[in-house]
Amino acid sequence: MFRFFKSLLGNSTRPDYAALLAAGAIVVDVRTPEEFRMGHIQQSVNIPLQTLSHKMGELAKKKKVIITVCRSGSRSGMAKNMLQRAGLEAYNGGAWTSFQQYTK
Repeated sequence: MFRFFKSLLGNSTRPDYAALLAAGAIVVDVRTPEEFRMGHIQQSVNIPLQTLSHKMGELAKKKKVIITVCRSGSRSGMAKNMLQRAGLEAYNGGAWTSFQQYTK
């Protein structure tokens, strides 16, 4: 299964987010609940960075690629690293406002 996703990525340094989403990737917004309420990607799930470690098992059970987003890309980068260290396939989508172009 992961070989399929790697083939979607090709040699590009940036993943083909639209293809990952079409294949069922989950968008995890790691901002605070307050920030999330002010605006977010419709299909995203809000798991604040501070609580992400407690949700690893739940995310692993889904057996899906995870794309992290936040306000600027900094927290989502930290979240991506945490997820990858836990053995999950994860990508940093950066700022949610920029990433929403892939969800349309």
